[in-house]
Amino acid sequence: MEKVIKVKNLSRHFKVHKRKSGLKESLKSVFHREYELVKAVDNVSFEINQGEFVGFIGPNGAGKTTTLKMLSGLLYPTSGEVDVLGYFPFDKKHDFLRQISLVMGQKNQLFWDLPAEETFKLIKKIYDIPDGEYNKTVNELIELLDVTDIVQKQVRKMSLGQRMKCEFIASLIYKPKVLFLDEPTIGLDVVMQKKLREFIKEYNRKYKTTIILTSHYMEDVKELCERVIIIDKGKIGYDGSLEILIKKYAKSKRITLVFIKPVKKKDLMPYGRIIKYERYKVTFEIPKSDISDVASKLLKDFDVDDVDISEISIEEIVRQIFTNHKI
Repeated sequence: MEKVIKVKNLSRHFKVHKRKSGLKESLKSVFHREYELVKAVDNVSFEINQGEFVGFIGPNGAGKTTTLKMLSGLLYPTSGEVDVLGYFPFDKKHDFLRQISLVMGQKNQLFWDLPAEETFKLIKKIYDIPDGEYNKTVNELIELLDVTDIVQKQVRKMSLGQRMKCEFIASLIYKPKVLFLDEPTIGLDVVMQKKLREFIKEYNRKYKTTIILTSHYMEDVKELCERVIIIDKGKIGYDGSLEILIKKYAKSKRITLVFIKPVKKKDLMPYGRIIKYERYKVTFEIPKSDISDVASKLLKDFDVDDVDISEISIEEIVRQIFTNHKI
């Protein structure tokens, strides 16, 4: 399988002005500034194959967006090597830019006061796309995203969900080989998030586009990515299969019981670790190996109205990895 992204010992450091509170300290800083070194990305290495859909996840300030900006050529690395489609991104060669696209959920590339289709036509000119290819691609994307009646509307009059759909079309008109998605569903309602996920998944399947996704919505990652790279404080903590990650860290399950009559917490404590307690409801965290026995004992010993057994969420797994806690 061809490797389209190769990153080795990549770092990006920033000097940040340290400003102390108070008028006296503010005056001092005019003549003598103190700085601290922030390692936004610190010696990371990974490779991504053609057609892979990789989730790049981590908390705020972890280094996700900084890494994407280096991969797309917006930032120059402090050190290390980065190769995307055989190019050094920051050289910004025309042939390279024709093959990548970056979609940022909080950035707008569409002209605010014009219909979205006017931006599409401009992109056609910039990338010198033949009429036939342009019409075929745009019509296909419009149909996939169900925006036939929207592309002629002024962008400023669109809802956030409508605008994001048109942002995707603008980014995909020239069929990039590599697509960077930075929080593409941020701020969208649940229904619109689902629609965009379905579109992205189908697009990846159809065109074998290599995609890197950053998102705080774990549902995005769960639905779209087989592989995840977890980054925190500029360093990679995990790189591999999402399924293996869950198996490795999710060694427990949650049992939630709703009782017919109130139960005292002290009477429930011998059965396992209590995560949440109410008089009529309790949630336990139980090792997977013990789940059947504990569930049977609880149902036998108490009058239970309802019971639910569930896996620990991906959000919880990732949170515990970040905080070095173990399940």
